[in-house]
Amino acid sequence: MAARRLASRISAVREAVGLAAYHAGEWQTAIAELRTYHRMTGLQSHLAVLADCERALGRPERAIDLFRGADRAKLDQAVAIELLIVAAGARGDLGQKDAAVAMLQVPELTADPAEPWTARLRYAYADALLAVGRREEAREWFSRAAGVDTDGETDAAERLLELDGVLIEGDEDDDETAEEIAAGPGTPGAVPARPDGDVTVAAGDLTGEDEENDLDSEDEEDENDLDGDELTGEQVTGERAAPVADRAASGGAPQVEFRADGPAAQPAADDESEPGQR
Repeated sequence: MAARRLASRISAVREAVGLAAYHAGEWQTAIAELRTYHRMTGLQSHLAVLADCERALGRPERAIDLFRGADRAKLDQAVAIELLIVAAGARGDLGQKDAAVAMLQVPELTADPAEPWTARLRYAYADALLAVGRREEAREWFSRAAGVDTDGETDAAERLLELDGVLIEGDEDDDETAEEIAAGPGTPGAVPARPDGDVTVAAGDLTGEDEENDLDSEDEEDENDLDGDELTGEQVTGERAAPVADRAASGGAPQVEFRADGPAAQPAADDESEPGQR
């Protein structure tokens, strides 16, 4: 029991338990553990995973609240992009399919050279276009996603063939194919969830008795919150993600801006890299 109690004060243990729970579809456990991990380390590295868990629990509004309240200064670019994908999926869950398309129209869609997350972002955008009936544009973006997906992280190539009416040899039935396709980016449970590795915490992990008591109290609050059905946060019905700022002259990666500025709208007409317009 003493060893178990000590382990619960180690941030890496809480992270590992949370990620394992996420991969196993134990959404509430994942939320509780990863929230604790964030409190212990001061990081927000698994914010997209938390938002995805809220979606999986049928609470898309909470996922959107997490997106809106994200602290850009603490987010890695990959996390910011993944959180954007999850939030757009939550919009789709709420029936706001056009808003989902608008949210994903960010400059990173045409990033050159491609980043590790480029294929996932393009895939999510193509899927959102298909959901609103823009089939030809969806086909183009599935093609662009497949073109940079050198590791086969998505099934963009298969989706492209499906849109062209080509059946992949070996598929036994359409239901099996549809089930495989549903596992693409933007589907609950599909966020790449990996541990942070070596984590340096400014204040150190919580180890003192007073800190342990405080953490235990917070854990209980998490459990009580997860047991309730009432949604927290403002009911959101129309903001969009503002385009990412231009890359700095120093070559640093831009950060996604999270801003609530009224009903979702298409990007400005003077944006030469505007996706989806042919």
